[in-house]
Amino acid sequence: MALRNLLAQMTDAITVEQDVPLDLEVSKVLMKDQTRPVMFTNLNGMRAAGNIWSTRERIAGAMKIRKEDLIPKMLEAMSFPSAPKLVGDAPFMDDVRTEFDLTKLPIPKYFPGDKGRYITSAVAVAEHEGKRNVSFHRMYLRDERSFALRLVPRHLYTMWKSMTARGRDLPVAFTMGLCPPILLAAATSTDYGTDEMYIASSLKERTLGTPLEVAKIDNGLAVPAQAEIVFEGRITSQMVDEGPFMDITGTYDSVRPAPVFEVDRLYMRKDPVFHLLLPGGYEHYMMMGLPREPIIYRTVNQVVPRVHGVRLTEGGCCWLHGVVSITKNKEGDGINAAMAAFSGHPSMKKVTIVDHDINIFDDREVEWAEATRFQAARSLMVVNNAAGSSLDPSSEGTTSKVAIDATKPFGAKGFDRAVL
Repeated sequence: MALRNLLAQMTDAITVEQDVPLDLEVSKVLMKDQTRPVMFTNLNGMRAAGNIWSTRERIAGAMKIRKEDLIPKMLEAMSFPSAPKLVGDAPFMDDVRTEFDLTKLPIPKYFPGDKGRYITSAVAVAEHEGKRNVSFHRMYLRDERSFALRLVPRHLYTMWKSMTARGRDLPVAFTMGLCPPILLAAATSTDYGTDEMYIASSLKERTLGTPLEVAKIDNGLAVPAQAEIVFEGRITSQMVDEGPFMDITGTYDSVRPAPVFEVDRLYMRKDPVFHLLLPGGYEHYMMMGLPREPIIYRTVNQVVPRVHGVRLTEGGCCWLHGVVSITKNKEGDGINAAMAAFSGHPSMKKVTIVDHDINIFDDREVEWAEATRFQAARSLMVVNNAAGSSLDPSSEGTTSKVAIDATKPFGAKGFDRAVL
């Protein structure tokens, strides 16, 4: 499932043949129409593509399923992970370099206030004490052979801290140009020790009929075999300032200390495609928000047996606001569903619960449900002083969460739309 083959099937893609400056101009091109993929034939001397996975329809289409089937298939893959297939060779081994200059790659500066040039689409692969982690981390280009990494205190951070406590670097690989199963799995929240590569392989097998293929690189790590580019190296104990950086909310993330990733070896396919993921853009929304939806679905389903859909909304940056569709068994199920949704995605600060007859992908229908089925005096819940998202610029350590129960009163009449 090579990216170049998937791109070849995207008939609505925009092709940019002229060389575009890396400083801010790439963002301007990508932002003109984020619903369409953009192919750069000569970006700093290489091929590059952005807005690739900017819609649910395109992500689902690459896996030959409907967008409504994304959550069920992802839940299946999370519940029944399966081993990837190890292969002896991979196309990215066509060009292996120990001498290189990372500044020559088509790495853009996306927004004026960013610290510099960033890779935003790369997926890290690391192993420690028999556990593997696959996850997204932004990469600030420092010089010809290193990046600074934004590590939140989760799994890769835990592995790195364990190694630095022993005075050692953490071997790691960052991979680019991947297919939706591995991208979605890499952004999924799992328990420490759960192998996201197994989730990706199961998702690929359940949608396309074949497991994910992986190949080993020089440091022994197994990475997706169809990757376009692989950076092999070590996360060191050296710390530098990283940020500011324009993140998913469209506002700048603050400056923080970050570890340095030293690149030892660069792998590339022949004529590789460099994946450009626009920060705060539709593709960023999909890659960050969509993998949270199955987790919300699962937690809500524990308190309300009939859950029909979950959507983190684009207006809420696919991170801070959500909609959940249920069928109530009794009064109070709407608020119970909301509390469960907050548990499944603690960064969410507003959730609207609607009935099955509301299309959660249509903001007008959701607002119609709020307008005709919701009364704040009886169907609004506000939770103050809760932990929220560090990406929310309005949050000051804690946040307020709002739940709107826009479902019909249980058993009541007069709330259905007239139909012909």
